[in-house]
Amino acid sequence: MARPPLIAIVGRPNVGKSTLFNRYAGRRRALVEDTPGVTRDSLAEEIEVSGRPILLVDTAGLDPDADSGLEAAVQGQAAAAVDTADAVLFVVDSQAGLLPEDEAIARTLRRGDKPVALVVNKVDVPKHQERLGEFYRLGFEPTGAVSAEHGTGAFDLLEQLVAALPERPTDLSPKDGVRIALVGRPNVGKSSLANRLLGAERVVVSDVPGTTRDALDLQLEREGESFVLIDTAGLRRPGRRTATVERGSALMTVRALERAQVALLLVDAAEGLTDQDARVGSLVRERGCAAAILANKWDQVAKEDREGRLEAIRHGLRFMDDCPLLPLSAKTGSRVERIFPLVSQLMEASSRQVPTPALNDWLQETVRQHEPSMARKGSSRRPIKFFYATQMDVSPPTFVFFCTEPQAVQASYRRFLENRLRERFDLAGTPVRIRLRSRARKAERG
Repeated sequence: MARPPLIAIVGRPNVGKSTLFNRYAGRRRALVEDTPGVTRDSLAEEIEVSGRPILLVDTAGLDPDADSGLEAAVQGQAAAAVDTADAVLFVVDSQAGLLPEDEAIARTLRRGDKPVALVVNKVDVPKHQERLGEFYRLGFEPTGAVSAEHGTGAFDLLEQLVAALPERPTDLSPKDGVRIALVGRPNVGKSSLANRLLGAERVVVSDVPGTTRDALDLQLEREGESFVLIDTAGLRRPGRRTATVERGSALMTVRALERAQVALLLVDAAEGLTDQDARVGSLVRERGCAAAILANKWDQVAKEDREGRLEAIRHGLRFMDDCPLLPLSAKTGSRVERIFPLVSQLMEASSRQVPTPALNDWLQETVRQHEPSMARKGSSRRPIKFFYATQMDVSPPTFVFFCTEPQAVQASYRRFLENRLRERFDLAGTPVRIRLRSRARKAERG
């Protein structure tokens, strides 16, 4: 299986990175405001460019309030893109002009060997074209004038950048074992857990959150099964400590999830769930990995607080309510031995093939018990009829349902079908994709 190339959108705050991302994604996915650094999410969207799938990552506002300050955080964003992405869209603001921060990011990007397209944004009217000239001295090709707000020039640059990418698909075959991504916000114990699972201090553990951008693949065997741990920000190779401090790279997380079959989302049970935990969890769901939630540092939670703490984690990650939740302690090793059986269970669910007859028996029974709301057409209301279903893919399990007027099926009914699928066919812990396709009624087909 080949992964799509990853293109990162980088630049200093408030140059229009999220607006550009939304333009490419085709819908308003990221928060867009005029306040510098307002975007806290780093979002990923798989899109098609010139017939080629790519994974676009919006890195807007990568830790603007990191301890090291905004300047270091923006540099960390650029460095992460150089290390992790296959290509970079570097966004600058034509109205603000070329600033020292832009030049510093450019120097970082030039040190890499990745294709870079320079997006001179906010060229909203023809007379703004003259502002393009000063940015040519940054030395990137292609360089183009773009209005992310209106879409002008945006897709031309993206197509040129994709054309510069080599055709080098990465083989993601499971020949080395089940690939497990350890993900989570910085300092939740990913490195400590990796060491505990490996049974050796293979990874240097640091108390400084996110002190590296390196990711390691760590191979191990348990009871005759092979596994590969993909650890993300927070790991450090001995002898490779640097002065760069970044509180975690969304790029690293996205890349790890692209390569993984199972994701283990670590949260700090002692501190409690945060918005950043939920953002990482949403990336796990979006990228289609089977997943479990690991409530680490359980030894630091008072016994009388434990039930409430688990409820709070469940509530904060309610969009992952089908995923197993395992409290454990990487430090003491408590319950760590349960991880690998859990991973095997998740792999089984993610790769499960549902026989077509069983799937359609389930569909007819489910629709009979709870019919969808009727579709409106003009002034009349017509019932939505489901005909049959088939499974088209695994990892994650993906199903196609043929029905009348799929656009009229409400989101709540899609969730209902998804939940009933999980219950009947034991698909807990894995995303389930449902595609609705039209099939006209016999009378309408003539």
